[in-house]
Amino acid sequence: MSKAVGGSVVRHAVVRRLRHLVRPRLATLPAGARLVVRALPDAATASSDRLAADLDAALERALRTAIAAARTGAESG
Repeated sequence: MSKAVGGSVVRHAVVRRLRHLVRPRLATLPAGARLVVRALPDAATASSDRLAADLDAALERALRTAIAAARTGAESG
């Protein structure tokens, strides 16, 4: 995580908050999927509700993109 998020204590707090939010959402990912979460500086002051909403929106976009890519690959092959 970038130092732009904050000092060591802040960065580690954000990591713990995000880890707590990600854990129950892992089951929604396809088998074998990899997930990378990049925290931006605003994550340091965001509420847990805001982080959860942003995480849900990002996962939804990523899943839509993956599904579209899979369909395109299946159609061309």
